[in-house]
Amino acid sequence: MESSSPQAPAGLRTTPSWLLSQTAGHAARLVAAGFAAYDLRGYHFRLLAALAEGGPASQADLGRRCAIDRSDVVAAINELAGRGLVVRAPDPADRRRNVISLTAAGADQARQLADTVGRVQDDLLAPLSESERTQLTRLLTRLLEHHSQR
Repeated sequence: MESSSPQAPAGLRTTPSWLLSQTAGHAARLVAAGFAAYDLRGYHFRLLAALAEGGPASQADLGRRCAIDRSDVVAAINELAGRGLVVRAPDPADRRRNVISLTAAGADQARQLADTVGRVQDDLLAPLSESERTQLTRLLTRLLEHHSQR
């Protein structure tokens, strides 16, 4: 928290929900700044990472896997295709669908962005030991899985 900003009441500063939201906001700013160096955003990274991990996919499948709305997937794919990071081609099994594939430049960009995410994690979690980082990740994963089941 910046020293120029007002300090939240103690009763709030000690609640996990407030701490999580403040930390998430800081993490989002760090990630956004890292991606901005490449003139890209989180959606771009999510799509490139999904393609790097899972191979070519339809736009609809990418949207579901990355939890991105259909119209946002189309816009992000258009931007990535315009930069030569992905190619869009009709699906041979169903010509109404497009299959998105990563180009060599897209695979390189995905690796660069993954490295950026790694550096952001190191910056964000700098005050924690390796075992504390592992424990935090495990606990956050457990919370997310619990609330994702609802």
